[in-house]
Amino acid sequence: MSTPDSAAEPELAAGLLDPSDAALFNSIRAVYDERDPVPDGLVERIQFELTLDALHTEVATLMQLESATAGVRGGSATESVRTVTFTSDSLTTMVTITPQPDRTVRVDGWAAPGAGVRVELLGSDGSQETTADEDGRFVFEGVRPGLAKFVLYVLKEGGLATVVSPAIEL
Repeated sequence: MSTPDSAAEPELAAGLLDPSDAALFNSIRAVYDERDPVPDGLVERIQFELTLDALHTEVATLMQLESATAGVRGGSATESVRTVTFTSDSLTTMVTITPQPDRTVRVDGWAAPGAGVRVELLGSDGSQETTADEDGRFVFEGVRPGLAKFVLYVLKEGGLATVVSPAIEL
């Protein structure tokens, strides 16, 4: 935990807080530290559980990244459509990222084998979830650009496999 004097330094430097705000936050933190401290070993237990979860997760490998420029109907502007392919032991996933006029992107994806694969998109503005159709196709619309990764939940003979893609820029 940071020291009381350093806790609000970035906010003070940015001009978001004044010294009286920092003093108030420091006194609130001191009350919580005294009355409701973090239990001993909690951080270590959380890290251990996260490590166990990670052992049961496949990490997909970025296989291919392609960009194409397409003309936009009704004008001379162009947009860049990107296709990204990931692969793991359980499945292969391809996503196409298409910029939209409202400054969001549309993500069209295909997972193979893909019938019933649950797909979660973890982005800068939270997560969205959908299920791939019988052909493995899935779509996310209105996604804010930024770093994102995909988590795919695949039903296998031994149970549910979780596959996580590397982070990519949408």
